[in-house]
Amino acid sequence: MNLRLFVHSVLMVAEKDMRIYYYKGSVVIFGLLFPFVMFLTFFIGRDLNIALFFPSFLGMMLFFSASSTGPLITPWEKREKTYERLVSLPDQIGSIVLGDILAGAIFGIMITTLVWIGGTLLLHLQLADPLMLILALVLGALAFASLGTLLASPATDTPSNIMMYSNLVRLPLIFVSGIFIPLSQLGSWAWTNELSPLTYLVDLFHAAMTGDAVFPAAVDAGALILISAIFIVAAKVIQQHNLISGR
Repeated sequence: MNLRLFVHSVLMVAEKDMRIYYYKGSVVIFGLLFPFVMFLTFFIGRDLNIALFFPSFLGMMLFFSASSTGPLITPWEKREKTYERLVSLPDQIGSIVLGDILAGAIFGIMITTLVWIGGTLLLHLQLADPLMLILALVLGALAFASLGTLLASPATDTPSNIMMYSNLVRLPLIFVSGIFIPLSQLGSWAWTNELSPLTYLVDLFHAAMTGDAVFPAAVDAGALILISAIFIVAAKVIQQHNLISGR
C-alpha cells in the first residue's frame, strides 16, 4: 500500500465531508443545539455548582458533535449515488472510514473548544491540567467520531433511518455516564457507568479541569483508545461486507 496516496485519500474524503456536511440541519441540531438545550434544561432553575457540572457538559458536547456527522455521510452519499465513486479510491473502504472519522473528530474538537473558551471567559472556570484537556479532546473526538461512522455502516440509503437509529444508541448513554449525576455520587450504581464509553471521556474532562477524577487518567485514555479501535475496525468490516454483497 502506498502510504502517501492513502493519507492523501483520507484527507480528500475528510475535506469533502467538511465542505458538504458541516452545515446540514441534522448536524447542527444534534451536534450543537441538542446538547446545549439538554444541559440548560437540566441546569436552569436549580441551585447547582456550574464548575462541578461543566466538565460533564463538555463531555456531552464533544460526544454529540463528534458523532453527528458520521451517521449522515454514508447513507446520504448512497442515496445521491456518489458512494460508488468513492470506493474507487486506493484502499477504498479504509480511506472512506478514516476520512469520515477525521471530519467528525475535527468538527467535535472545534465546537467543544469554542464552548470551553466561552465557558472559561464567562464563568472563570479553572483548568488543572491543560495537556489533559487536549488529550481528552483528541481521544474523545476520535472515539465518538468512530462511533458515528459505525452507526452509518448499516446498508441503507435513507439518512433519516440512520439518524433515528443513532439517537436510539446515543441518547441512553448520556444518562448512564456521570453527566447529570457525578460519578463520585453514584454509590452502588457506579458499575452501570463503567459500561458506557462516554463515562471515560467525562471523567477525563474532570481530571483536566478540576483534578477530581474517579478513574486514573491512564485508564480513561486507554479505554477511549480501545473503544476507538473497536469502532473503526467494526465500521470497516461492515462497510466492506456491504460492498462485497452489493448493498
